[in-house]
Amino acid sequence: MILIEKLGAKGDAVIVNDGRLIHANGFLPGDVVRLESGDVPALVTPSADRVVAFCKHFEACGGCKFQHWRDSAYQVWKHGRVVEAMLLNGLKTEVAPLIDAHGAGRRRVTLHVRKLGDVWQAGFMAEKSHKLCAIDVCPILVPQLARATEIATIFGPVLGDCDVGLTATDRGLDVSVKAERKVVEKRLSVLAGIAMRWSLARLSVNGEIFVSSAQPMVTMGRAQVSLPIGGFLQATELGEGILSDLVIAGVHKAKHVADLFSGVGTFALRLAAQSRVDAFDADKPAISALNKAVKETQGLKPVAGLVRNLFNSPVTAGELKPYDVVVLDPPRAGAEAQCRQLAKSQIQRVVYVSCDVASFVRDARILAQSGFNLATVTPVDQFKWSHHVELVGVFQR
Repeated sequence: MILIEKLGAKGDAVIVNDGRLIHANGFLPGDVVRLESGDVPALVTPSADRVVAFCKHFEACGGCKFQHWRDSAYQVWKHGRVVEAMLLNGLKTEVAPLIDAHGAGRRRVTLHVRKLGDVWQAGFMAEKSHKLCAIDVCPILVPQLARATEIATIFGPVLGDCDVGLTATDRGLDVSVKAERKVVEKRLSVLAGIAMRWSLARLSVNGEIFVSSAQPMVTMGRAQVSLPIGGFLQATELGEGILSDLVIAGVHKAKHVADLFSGVGTFALRLAAQSRVDAFDADKPAISALNKAVKETQGLKPVAGLVRNLFNSPVTAGELKPYDVVVLDPPRAGAEAQCRQLAKSQIQRVVYVSCDVASFVRDARILAQSGFNLATVTPVDQFKWSHHVELVGVFQR
């Protein structure tokens, strides 16, 4: 019998047997297991922190990982992940309490649509698998997406195997389909019928708009932003608000801010209530949406949206001279090249929003080695019941 004492960074149980490490999913600290043929663990005695998952698809679906874990214990582990990462990388800082940012649920989802036998079904892929786990409902989504799987499934007979992205916006559902089949003329009326039946704000296939009854809009601060097809949006509305509040507090009334990896202006449009902002991103439709929102919103300080690939062409130390503060929110890969330029610059404060602990600590070390102090780190749990955690770090020279 083996007692599981810890989980790995991705939430897998770490089982130690005769000096060997075995990683397995589905187990929790406090579980007692035995190893069966092929070192496959089997549960003998459950942890006192095991609870009944609220989703009937939990054991098969690869979406959520920790619905079977008591919330208090889960939160301690997720916060501890961040504390441990800071300590292991020599980053001495205060790690604020974990903030639950699930709110009303996730407002965007991508469902895979495949034919199982003779029936088209929608769902998620089982963990570490290309096998579809068909579902009829996903309880972690916002109420507007309660029938997301039903809507997604309809596209199978029309477009074949496809991935259907659904986003709840201020003006209804925005549906973006990626399919192997091209849309031919005889399918246009079918697609229009689907959009009408489900009152979709917009329906696009492979990046082309086929039905648009209302431009999908999202509210960001004082602005209304037209969402580009497949455009990035924070997973929960509450999460976006919490991250924005932390960024605004970190910027602390700076006069001129550089917002790097800005997207459609999640932070830039809110910061512009008090600061002049230059926003940089490689996504042209996102920058176009940002600039359009700026033109249509009164009461903002000047905002300039600029198209730039910050991986290949980071804003240089010299170009950073006009700014008081830099905000950056890179994708999971982080912003190593940009942080090296920040390290060479005279910038006094950096507010770094991250969705990956590993890339954050790598970049934080670059800044720390050049004289920045990591004043605070706040973990934000926007992807609840998963191993993912968002971070907002404030660096000060």
